[in-house]
Amino acid sequence: MGSGDRAKKRIQLWKKALVHFALCFVMGFFTGFAPTSSVSLFAGRDTEALRASIADAGAGANRSLMAELKSLSDAAADSHRQLIVVTTTSSGDRWRDALLRRMSETLRLVPPPVLWVVVQAAADLDGAAEVLRKTGVMYRHLTFKKNFTDAAAEADHQRNVALSHIERHRLTGIVHFSDLSNVYDLQFFQEIRNIEAFGAWPMAMVSANRKRVVVDAPICNSSNVLGWISEDLSNDKFRDLRNLIKTAEMKMKPTKIDISGFAFNSSILWDPERWGRRSTSVPDTSQDSIKFVQQVLLEDETKMKGIPADCSRIMLWHLQYYSPRSSN
Repeated sequence: MGSGDRAKKRIQLWKKALVHFALCFVMGFFTGFAPTSSVSLFAGRDTEALRASIADAGAGANRSLMAELKSLSDAAADSHRQLIVVTTTSSGDRWRDALLRRMSETLRLVPPPVLWVVVQAAADLDGAAEVLRKTGVMYRHLTFKKNFTDAAAEADHQRNVALSHIERHRLTGIVHFSDLSNVYDLQFFQEIRNIEAFGAWPMAMVSANRKRVVVDAPICNSSNVLGWISEDLSNDKFRDLRNLIKTAEMKMKPTKIDISGFAFNSSILWDPERWGRRSTSVPDTSQDSIKFVQQVLLEDETKMKGIPADCSRIMLWHLQYYSPRSSN
């Protein structure tokens, strides 16, 4: 191909490029005058009606979406509410360290946040602190110096030490008193996270040595507590709890609820306006907090929630065992 032919070919290529550029420019120029939305094709009232319809649909969808998001947010807040599990230890209990390890294995399976508050006599610290450090559970180890000869009085004092600590540091969550010999269905911990003020549930007290089983349970309509039952099933084949509730004699109000049979919102310890407690800027450490909680619990059943919703399932068993203070 000669130099003249090559020049002609270049000119033809440039002409084609200019033609394509011109066509694109013209199409772009006229496209700018085209309507940007189908709404603008309508005029007058029809346009306004269409816009109003779209706005109403959007507002309705937003309201529905916001309601759904709020419901999901509330459910998520309940499912992530902190649990404050308070455990007391008996002085001289030779099974203490083993039971602490067993309880820690249970709490490790509970979704966080979980705070384990363990109370112990200052003179009886050997081994327990080391056990707690290796559990992998978030904990606070509290001690006291007072000496006791009565195990029940010592346990109540330990619970008051724990409640004073919770009140002083404003630890927010659902408080549950867990005995070292308790056995749990893990669903129990998720259920008590839904408590707003107070919660109560069926409990089975099992004594292997005495071959005795006692069931204490609230009777519920949905999650509202209507009354209570206490049945000794030692000489009877264990019946379904629903049938037991139907046949047992209902007590309108118990004289006392087992310490592991209820839980409560920790805010009752420092919210005087809501709970009727006298206002004070300094925690009243001289007050018997555990008796205060039990009193409020029994006085106002309207704020109590049955766990689970129909109170027809046992999720906590208390194993009673003999634990001598000496090797004998």
